[in-house]
Amino acid sequence: MNLLVKTAIICLISFLSFQTQAQETFTMTVKVEEADNNDGHIFVALYDSESGFLSQPYKASKSTIKNKACTISFENIPTGTYAVSIFHDENDNGKLDTAMFGIPKEDYGCSNGATGFMGPPEWDDAKFELKENKSITISL
Repeated sequence: MNLLVKTAIICLISFLSFQTQAQETFTMTVKVEEADNNDGHIFVALYDSESGFLSQPYKASKSTIKNKACTISFENIPTGTYAVSIFHDENDNGKLDTAMFGIPKEDYGCSNGATGFMGPPEWDDAKFELKENKSITISL
């Protein structure tokens, strides 16, 4: 009987471990349109938490610009709540340039068209649920 219980527990642990590893993942595609020009790069960041929004991306990438547009895909993204931010680094210095009071000098955008009032966009305005392959378009 003791051996039977041990075998059952081992089978259960193996099954649960397999279920955790077999979590479904998706592709998140971000299309950026209407850049002012083809100079520099577009930086795209995918965030998976409110606490890290606009400071600690879950995934990030940059793309060259062709015909004032680009597309970036993030693969193997698990189901969850995410937000996207982008900016057009026209002078190619690797950062979003700002003027007085932190006002951006380069174009930027967020998922859901989120914009800030007297500050950066809010997580609640930019977040979305990822439950399947998803594509969003952000216009600058």
